[in-house]
Amino acid sequence: MNHKTLREYIRTIPDFPHEGIMFRDVTTLFSDPRGFRMAIDMLLQPYVGMQIDRVVGLEARGFILGGAIAHQLSLGFVPIRKAGKLPGKTISQDYTLEYGTATMEVHDDALEAGEKVLLVDDLLATGGTAEAGIKLIERMGAEVIGCAFVIDLPDIGGRAKLEAMGQSVHTLCAFDGD
Repeated sequence: MNHKTLREYIRTIPDFPHEGIMFRDVTTLFSDPRGFRMAIDMLLQPYVGMQIDRVVGLEARGFILGGAIAHQLSLGFVPIRKAGKLPGKTISQDYTLEYGTATMEVHDDALEAGEKVLLVDDLLATGGTAEAGIKLIERMGAEVIGCAFVIDLPDIGGRAKLEAMGQSVHTLCAFDGD
């Protein structure tokens, strides 16, 4: 039986969201039971045996991955969302986009000081969203023990940014360019 590699489950859509971008679409990975299970198992592998208190996912595809990982580890899940999406009292963190800035938020009571957190998202590009997530987690006194992503776009520099912040970065596959 010929099994696909994880990378083969990921569809590339040219010129989305605008011309010149090669969009790496993980919905094809998520929709395949074997591919989805493979991704979750591979994301978890480096953290087996480590103390983790919560899994944090970044909007939006990080919710899918993070929820599955939290379930697998029997842990709670915390969403970090775009501004204005959470109903309770939040803390916020701005981050830089290609053109301008955006804001991520988390409920101010979502994490406790001293908790060990695994941060999860589908794709690491500039690292801006992950950096904002890390800052929010650290502002609550929790510690990021690892940052796990399905896809790394190494040419864009996000991994280097997160590693320069002292973070451990785990990715499953890489694609050249953007």
